[in-house]
Amino acid sequence: MGETTFPTGTVDTHMHFYDQRFPSAPAAVLRPPDATVADYTELQRELGLQRVVVVQPTTYGMDNTCQLEAMASFGDDSRGVMVVDASVTDDELARLTALGVRGARFHLLPGGAVPAEMLVPTAERIAEYGWHIQLQTNGRDLTDHLARLQALPCDLVVDHVGRFMPPVPETDASFAALRTLMAGGRCWVKLSAPYESSVTGPPAYRDVADLARVLVEDAPERMLWASNWPHPGQEDPPSPDVLAELIADWVGSAAVLQQILVDNPTAFYGFES
Repeated sequence: MGETTFPTGTVDTHMHFYDQRFPSAPAAVLRPPDATVADYTELQRELGLQRVVVVQPTTYGMDNTCQLEAMASFGDDSRGVMVVDASVTDDELARLTALGVRGARFHLLPGGAVPAEMLVPTAERIAEYGWHIQLQTNGRDLTDHLARLQALPCDLVVDHVGRFMPPVPETDASFAALRTLMAGGRCWVKLSAPYESSVTGPPAYRDVADLARVLVEDAPERMLWASNWPHPGQEDPPSPDVLAELIADWVGSAAVLQQILVDNPTAFYGFES
């Protein structure tokens, strides 16, 4: 990999932009400082990132304008995951699809804009457009959501190694629920943001790393990687070097690293190979 350079064609599948020109949602829990396209391109240069998936943060609720504006700066090298619910019109879904949006985000933690009850109805609206559901929740709640998630008529992406808060043993029922979803063949997991749930902490985040390695062993073909830049809410976020070292350590081989950083996301998000 060199020092911190990833393979050509690497896709960062989860990051956010923040810009005070755009109003925060009244219920926003996080209101980070500005994080701009110019700022992010520095990370791209440091890690050798070519492609990006821009994810609507909770800060802006259901107003996707900030992320869509930033996405446009990257042209065909960007895709988006935005926040919509079942009331979204066909015209809006067609517009967003043309702009590169490929998923609907559900954040089932404080600050989220759309409740769990809307998962299936929203999935039914977006499925015909080839979109997926992207889910962030406390992984310990996956047993409660399992039946609903198995009923989705579209693919599912689970954020941040499941974000088990705090991390659970490999034998825990909630981790088994995630593995059950993956075994169904339509669930993908992002290997990202261990600091969101780890108790053991940096630099190795051992408790999250243990779970990540199990998932990689189970289904490397459905793993994705993400920076979670600009690490909202983190006072001391990991450096680009640490991000590179973590994923290399979790994956263990250059061939699987290529699969997770390049091949999987290129196919999943519909980038040209």
